[in-house]
Formats: sequence, structure tokens, C-alpha cells
Amino acid sequence: MPPVPPVPPVPSASPVPPEHAADIARLLAMAVAGIGGAERPGQVAMARAVQTAIETGEHLAVQAGTGTGKSLAYLVPAAVHAISEDATVVVSTATIALQRQLIDRDLPRLAAAIAPALGREPVFAILKGRRNYLCLQRLRGGPADDQDEALFDPGAVSAIGRQVQRLHEWAATTKTGDRDELVPGVGEPAWRQVSVSARECLGAQRCPFGTRCFAELARDDAGRADIVVTNHALLAIDALEDFDIFPEHDVVIVDEAHDLVDRVTSVASDELSAAAVEVAARRCGRMIEEKAVARLRDAGLGLERMLADVPEGRMDMLDEALASALESVRNAAAGCAAEFRTSAQNDEEPDRLAARRAALAAVGDAADAAERILGAFGPAIADRPDVVWLDRPSAEESGRPPTLRVAPLRVGGLLASRLFGRRTAVLTSATLALGGSFEPLARQWGLPGLPGLAGLPGVPDPPGAGGDGPAGSPGEAADSPAGPRDDAGESGWEHSLAWTGVDVGSPFDHPRSGILYIARHLPPPGRDGLADSYLDEIAELIEAAGGRTLGLFSSMRAARQAAGELRGRVTFPLLCQGDDQTAQLVSEFAADEPTCLFGTLSLWQGVDVPGPSLRLVVIDRIPFPRPDDPLASARQRAVAARGGNGFMSVAATQAALLLAQGSGRLLRTMTDRGVVAVLDPRLSTARYAGFLRASLPPYWTTTDPQVVRGALRRLAAEPAGDVAASKAL
Repeated sequence: MPPVPPVPPVPSASPVPPEHAADIARLLAMAVAGIGGAERPGQVAMARAVQTAIETGEHLAVQAGTGTGKSLAYLVPAAVHAISEDATVVVSTATIALQRQLIDRDLPRLAAAIAPALGREPVFAILKGRRNYLCLQRLRGGPADDQDEALFDPGAVSAIGRQVQRLHEWAATTKTGDRDELVPGVGEPAWRQVSVSARECLGAQRCPFGTRCFAELARDDAGRADIVVTNHALLAIDALEDFDIFPEHDVVIVDEAHDLVDRVTSVASDELSAAAVEVAARRCGRMIEEKAVARLRDAGLGLERMLADVPEGRMDMLDEALASALESVRNAAAGCAAEFRTSAQNDEEPDRLAARRAALAAVGDAADAAERILGAFGPAIADRPDVVWLDRPSAEESGRPPTLRVAPLRVGGLLASRLFGRRTAVLTSATLALGGSFEPLARQWGLPGLPGLAGLPGVPDPPGAGGDGPAGSPGEAADSPAGPRDDAGESGWEHSLAWTGVDVGSPFDHPRSGILYIARHLPPPGRDGLADSYLDEIAELIEAAGGRTLGLFSSMRAARQAAGELRGRVTFPLLCQGDDQTAQLVSEFAADEPTCLFGTLSLWQGVDVPGPSLRLVVIDRIPFPRPDDPLASARQRAVAARGGNGFMSVAATQAALLLAQGSGRLLRTMTDRGVVAVLDPRLSTARYAGFLRASLPPYWTTTDPQVVRGALRRLAAEPAGDVAASKAL
């Protein structure tokens, strides 16, 4: 295989006027000093690029490596814009941890530090979806959410009862009602007993607790804020709905933007099961005609019988019998909804009104999901807006019913018209440039290709091309400004879709701080679990590192197999995801240096363990989506049908993103050192290997196991705190 040509530099943002550059640099320095950090060149470059984007209205994708200090780099120009223009800036994140960092640490100190220069302190607030807040009406006697109650055993019901009791006690002391402030948290079944969706809410005017409603108070705070911190899910809901959730704003900053497409896809998805139909019928109770409720219950039973014979996985054709069952559910649920509307009374008691709203929401959800599934099967598979599949519970989820799921094939058109088409967006993450280019993710976001880059080494082919690069990815030609298929009826957008990509680099010296080891001598991974040679390799690496290993596996099955078979072979404590709450396991891993931690997806992106507790990251295989993954396989097929390379556009892009995120767990501070070991030899031998490796941090790379074990042994032998000895591996 010939060597991969060098990747051309990523284009820089347009220059910032000198006076503004000086202002931003000065304010950033004040903010950094106020927080007690150290200013870095990449942070200054990013702040200037964000300022330029806000001033010009040109969208910005900015990759900023771990340790750059990207939060301050976008918060300072955001605060300047909000105060100078009397505007609001929305900052969206994917994780609770980053939201808490922004609200509890970064923004309070930033506000105090730059207030003298701005004339006042920037005001900030956090806003989440209604389901994230305690509902006082529901808590004080609203209708109980009995979803899946029949599926719980007595022990589970008792556990839920204890959690609900905790929630009642917490309700007496909380000032925000924000679920994320309850530590330890409670499960979803318990939380649903004290929260409501937007459809179930009575509204502040009709609810007896309207003036004290936590969700309404949060919205009021957001309306007075200069900077509103939210999550990708609510950002997606704001884009999907026809009403405004956030206060009027002209700038959105999307942190952890590598997760944006997945989060929007999740929010834009629906599901339907026989159990959900039964819950809807039960909620209706005797509030409407018994015949209407009986029709809905019968429709649910009919759906249950049909789903018993439907194969698991993606559905390309809709069987006539299943279509008939879905039509029955849709019609019966719509009939119940009509009954409620006909019998509506304006003077109902709040508790009775809440029960009606809950029932109406349940039947509305069932009718909408059935209608959407029925409409997802058009004549041309590649042109369908949605993907439908049947999800059956695993052996560990025996209480969960078979569920029909429907998700959008593309979200690029939605984002292009509803987000980028209406306001300036800044998208940032440590991982955005895949294969050396921003285009793979930009096309999924619905942004057009950058001019003049197609055909250069390491850059994807243009839409419709059939090369080896990630061509024709979801969100390309079909979702371009010329006519987004997701948004038929939108004739144009008010805002420009022009954008710039900037990589401000990383403060880490990756080649001197870390090694990328590719176990080229191992056989390609198989489908029947980890081979003995893989287990032997992991054991030898752990012993060389003195423990201190984070094992990232492509499946929970592989993680459990490795943990089970290696616990008797290695001489260090070994934790596995599922043994306890993930946060607790990560805490134990960080606190005890020799301990190892194995797990799957949430650990690939959610672990921040600086220092000597993490010297080795082991990745068992390239994390391609499973071939039978309904959504990924449908997206690949759609790209191929439009003349693109489906594998590179979808599977390789997803794998590159996860590999970059997983390998990024290694270096979290300037003094960290270690090894990322990828056991899958395809990262060295496959035709697509160059694209994947170009997506990773620039570690020094080797395929020699002896070199790597020697480096790990030297690190393990270092005295605690001896940084100088490890400057060169």
C-alpha cells in the first residue's frame, strides 16, 4: 500500500480587524487571569476566529484539541457580542458534565473577570427540556405514569417507590427542580412519576403551580440572560418545532459538535409498541366513550400479534397485515383524541385536566408514530425520508416489549434551513476534521462543500463521486441549499450557508507524549468474540503498563469477555462497565493507579482521567457500525444510490470519529504520557487505513510490540510525579 500523501492545511478564518483582535486578545487575557489558567496560542486564534464569525455572519467549524481552553475562546466573544449588541447567544453542549462546567465554573469566573471592561457582568442561565424539571402539579397529585407497570416485578415496583419517595423529599429543598442536580440520580421510571412532557403540561395559566413552575422559572431566567446554556436535544427540538423555545438570538455556539447529528437524529425519532398503546388506552380510562377505548385496546392487541412474527432489524417493505394493524392503531388513537377534544371543558379541576392532558398526549404520540411509520415506505428506497426497524429486547432486557422505531435518514436539510439558515453558528470540538478535512461532518450538518478542496490528498470527493474518500455522505447533494429533501416547502433561507473551517491545533506535543501502536501481527478481528491472541496481547500490555489501562471495546459483549478472562491472568484490579454506576467506576479507576477499567461506548467519549492512573488506552477493533445496524446501513445504501461511497461516507466516518475520541482519552494534561494500542491490524493494512489514521492525534506510530512494551515499562518504573523522565517515550 503506497504511503498516504500529506494532508493540506485546513483553511484559516478571514483576518480580524486589528482593533477587534486587540480587544478580544485583551479580554481573553483578563478572563484567563481571572480563572487562573494559562493563555495558549490556539485559544487566542480560536477566540479571534469566533469573533470574526459573529461579525461577518459566516458559520465556523473550529477544531480545538484537548487543553486548548476552547470554552473561554468562545465565551469571551459571545459575551462581548451579547452585551455590545443587547443580544442573546445560545451555547449548546452534548454532555451534562460540560453544562455544569460552564454554569458552575467557567461563566461565573468569566463574568467577574471581564465585567470591568464590558461595563457590567454578563448574565447567564441554563435551559433544558420540560422533562428535565420536577413538575409540582404531578408531584402533588397529578396522574401517575403507569407506563410498563405491568412489566415490572414486585421488587422493581418497590425500588421505584423508594426512588419516588426520595424525589418527594428532594422537592422540599430544591431551588431549581433540575433533575441533574439530584445526586445520586433516579431511574427513568421513577422520574416520569414527577415530570411531564410539553404535551402533558397544563400551561402556566391553568396550572395551580404555574407561578412556581421550575420549567417556567428557567425560561424566565433564560429570557433575561446574555448567554443561555442548553443541550443538543433542546436545540434540535427548537429547530423541529414551529414555536420558539429560546429567547430571540442571532448566534448559536455548538460545543461537542461531533455529537450533533446523533443527538438531532435521536430527537427526531419516534417509536411504537403494543405496550405503549395499552398505556394510552389505560390513561383514557373512563374519561371518554368506552367503545373508543376498547377499539384502541383491540388495536394494540392486534399490533402485538403482528410484531410477534416480524423479524428483528431494518424493514424495507411493509407487510400488508402489519400495515393494517398500524392503520388500526392510528385510527383508534385519533378517534380517542377526537373524543377528548369534543368533551373538553374549560372549568375542569387541575387534577382532572392533567389526567386528560396525559391521556391526550399518549394517544397523540401513538397516532403520530403509527402515521409516520406508515408513511416511511415510498417507492424509491433511497428517497425515503425515514428508516424503520423492529427492535427486540436482548436477554438482559426481557421485560421490554418489541418496539417499532423510525428515524430520519438525513438531518442535514433540517439543520441547514432551521439552524444555519436563521442565525450564525459556531461548531467546535476536539474532533471535527476527519481524514484531514471538515467536509465529512459538514455535509452531515447540511453545509456545502468548501470550494477548491475536492481532489486534494486526504480530502473527500465531491458529492456523487465514487472514490475511496468519504464521498456523498448523508447531507450532501440531496440536502444542499439547492433543495433540502428533509424540508420540502422551504424555498430558501434568510441566512447564508457560507462557512469556514479552522484547526487551532493542540498544546500537546503528541509525537513526544504518546505512541500509537497498531498490532499489525494479529489476525483481523472475527465475529465470535475476542480471539486468544487478542486476550494475550491485552494481558501483556497491561502487565507492561503496571495496570493503568482503559480498555475501549466495540461491544459490551467483548468488554465482558475480556474482563472475565483477564481477571485471573493480570495482577491488577480490573473493573468492567456494568459492575456499578459508570461514574463510580471511573472515579475508582482514577483514584487507584494500578486499576484497569473496561467498557464500551460511553467510555470512548466520556472519560477524563489525567495523570498516572491512565497510561494505556486499548482499543479492540476499529469501531465500525455493525453491518446490521438499521440506521447506518440505510444511510450507506442511500449514499450509494446517489453515486457516492456509502462505506466511506457513513461507516468509515463514524469509525474515524470514535477512534479520534477514544484515542483522545490518553492525553488530558501537558504532563500526561502513554500509549494508544489498537489491536485491529486493518488500521495499518486496509485501503481506508490512511483516512482513519489522518483523523487521529499525531502520535508517534509503531507496529513493533517490543518497542511499545519497553516504553510502557519505562513509564511504569517512573517515581510518582517524575515528569521529566517521561518527556520522551
